[in-house]
Amino acid sequence: MQKNEILTAMNRLRDAEYGIFQAKLIPNLPPEMFLGVRTPDLRQLAKALAGTDAAAQFLQTLPHHYFDENQLHAFLVSRQKDFDICIAQTEAFLPYVDNWATCDQFSPAVFGRQKDRLLPYLRKWMQSPETYTVRFAVGMLMRYFLDDRFAPEYPEAVAQLRSEEYYINMEIAWYFATALAKQYDAVLPYLEQNRLETWTHNKAIQKSIESRRITDEQKAYLRTLKR
Repeated sequence: MQKNEILTAMNRLRDAEYGIFQAKLIPNLPPEMFLGVRTPDLRQLAKALAGTDAAAQFLQTLPHHYFDENQLHAFLVSRQKDFDICIAQTEAFLPYVDNWATCDQFSPAVFGRQKDRLLPYLRKWMQSPETYTVRFAVGMLMRYFLDDRFAPEYPEAVAQLRSEEYYINMEIAWYFATALAKQYDAVLPYLEQNRLETWTHNKAIQKSIESRRITDEQKAYLRTLKR
């Protein structure tokens, strides 16, 4: 199966109405970029293609045109079991990630097994000029470094980020909302000391208050910190 055959396979799976729905959720991309292939179907296609010459060729053919192709690309790289290969494929792909959905669904399992090796890349990606490279790095810190691997330097690095990009600031807010649920005492000072931009600060509080993992007492106090 070559790249054009992969696209043919995706066209057989397309759902035009679902594509219209997806386009409304991802307004920064033009509607014609959505084939409307559902995520479970793309994951199944990635599973069938993984390790094949066709997959290797597809991964080397960047940029893609369709949103669905980028989704397939993310799912293929996420299945890569070799850390070094996965990092190389990730760094090749991240500059072409152009929307929040692909960014957030791009999650290589091998990263969770090699956290120490992942950290230097997260630090580098957080300094990227690319919106979704930064968002991806913050998302990985949120996924893998808020539990037993937590350290104060991680929220410090996220708090220092400054951007005009909505999708970066929203991810920072999500990070601190999740951090409050998992490391409340350690991250509360970032809100008490107004360490975040006002919009991000208030959004983090909003998301925390909506969380079932925050106690009623904590929610009451967080409301007093709104700016």
